[in-house]
Amino acid sequence: MTLVWRSHSVNESTMTLLWRGFVIAIAVLVHLLVSVKAHADETVMLKAGYMSLDARGSFGAAAGGLAATPVNVDSSVHLGRSNQMTVEAALQVGDVRAALNYFPLRFSGDGVLGSALQYNGRTFAAGDAVHARLQADVFDASLTYYLLNMDDLPSRVQLGVEAAVKLVHATSSIQDRTTGVTQSVSTTLPIPTLGARGRVGVSDLVGLTGRAGYIGFAGNHFLDSELQVEFSPLPTMGVYAGYRLIDLKLDRSGVLLNTVVSGPFLGGFIRF
Repeated sequence: MTLVWRSHSVNESTMTLLWRGFVIAIAVLVHLLVSVKAHADETVMLKAGYMSLDARGSFGAAAGGLAATPVNVDSSVHLGRSNQMTVEAALQVGDVRAALNYFPLRFSGDGVLGSALQYNGRTFAAGDAVHARLQADVFDASLTYYLLNMDDLPSRVQLGVEAAVKLVHATSSIQDRTTGVTQSVSTTLPIPTLGARGRVGVSDLVGLTGRAGYIGFAGNHFLDSELQVEFSPLPTMGVYAGYRLIDLKLDRSGVLLNTVVSGPFLGGFIRF
């Protein structure tokens, strides 16, 4: 994971065009949702799960004219896994699906610096014992329109386009274990994505769902993808398990994020 604060910025006109396109896509999907509501069946799904994610790479923060020193999360501060609960609510009306998902990220670790470190304008000396934290709260709202929605076959097949926005509030910090001095930086970012969602249901018992959303601009990108299997012994409830991968590189208004987070998840759901 790389998290570096710098002075570079993304062209604001590029961001404006991206946001305009995202808003248009959301407006179209909302119109589709409203238009089919009067003559389509509705399905509500509530999910609660547990996700265990691993972070790789490095992070840093620049301030006061001092360049950031990358801190390797494996060899320098030994960040552990993020093991957190997740929740999701989804509504499907005909060919349109709307969902809201929340998941927190909580990484922390300890280490002894092998060389001097510049972090957020402060120098940490070689040999200092430090404690590091990387954490974020992610709210994920999405709308999907199924271009293919075949439910009159032995196997149900769905394939559609999906527009989503992730609201991410992230914080990183380093604490000197000896002096207790802590340096931290925070940022809040709305990240729009466009992508696809698909599902194949084998009878009413087993379903395989895949999802991927992406945005790329000015050398930056964000990818959020997952694959999961659902098992429903009863029509109204079931369990699921899967794997999620998030890849983020962002340089905007002095903030650069370059992050790869991945790992398995499992949980249960009810629908009515």
